[in-house]
Amino acid sequence: MNLLVYYILLLLSFYLGLTLTFYLLSALSISLPRSTFYARTLASLLTLSLCAIYGACASLALRLAGHKYLSQYATARAFKWSMRFSTDIRFEFVSGAEYLDSVRPAVVIGNHQSALDILFLGTIWPRYCSVTAKKALWWSPFLGQFMALSGTVFIDRGNSTRARRAFERAAEEMVTQKQSVFIFPEGTRRNKPEPVMGAFKKGAFHLAVRAGVPVLPVVCANYHGVLSIAEGRFRAGRIPVKVLEPVETKGLGAEDVEGLCERVRERMSRELVALTESPLGRKASQADPVGVGEADLARLVQERTEPVGGKGVDGAVASGVER
Repeated sequence: MNLLVYYILLLLSFYLGLTLTFYLLSALSISLPRSTFYARTLASLLTLSLCAIYGACASLALRLAGHKYLSQYATARAFKWSMRFSTDIRFEFVSGAEYLDSVRPAVVIGNHQSALDILFLGTIWPRYCSVTAKKALWWSPFLGQFMALSGTVFIDRGNSTRARRAFERAAEEMVTQKQSVFIFPEGTRRNKPEPVMGAFKKGAFHLAVRAGVPVLPVVCANYHGVLSIAEGRFRAGRIPVKVLEPVETKGLGAEDVEGLCERVRERMSRELVALTESPLGRKASQADPVGVGEADLARLVQERTEPVGGKGVDGAVASGVER
């Protein structure tokens, strides 16, 4: 046992030493390609691992105390502050933060850009909220156990029947427990230079209509200037976030889902461009000080990369239910 602890401490010491070395090289402007990128990547992975372990322990303790629905909130806040300390990256509210606590239950949705969205979630995560995730994450060490203990809605993408049942259970629990659910309606990450919203899958909107709860859109500015894995960029930054007014679904049926999905996506698309073009957003989105021109703004607002919908159940019910 003592030998195991020794090797664990040795590994952690090596990891921390390597991370600090990259930070030091970056601070001294010593020419080592991507030193800042490597430093922040190592720091982020270590922080995520420690928070996953903390989350699993906190979830077990809160579950035994009868407060399992606060587990994800507690872990999200721990990750927010530890990442702020280790990477100096901050997601900051521009407006609408009050909706996160006053509107419950709700289907909370946000735009999906990269793995850094974990920190985005750490900042915006409301009390009494659960996330949806692909079933494969259940097997991730510590992270999977934390998610299972904290009430995550796991979606089996390869089985439409199981996916539909998972959403039916989620809708029932939202009503009985006043528990909100967070979903990325784009379903996949879009770490691109342009602030363009991807196509929305309809699962989040089916869930909101089925449960009779509002849709609460949260928009994060494009942060390609802060993180770009392809370009080896990972720098400190402040990224603006805006919580939009909730969209009511009472009185709507399955036939209204497509229109609801399109209206919300259009609204979020406009806010994405506006946030990215704000003074704070420009710093986060651009690798250089040059912003997007006015002619491009109009194009970006109208641009549609894909039609609304799409196949799959990443945060969505099966295609048969979508129709």
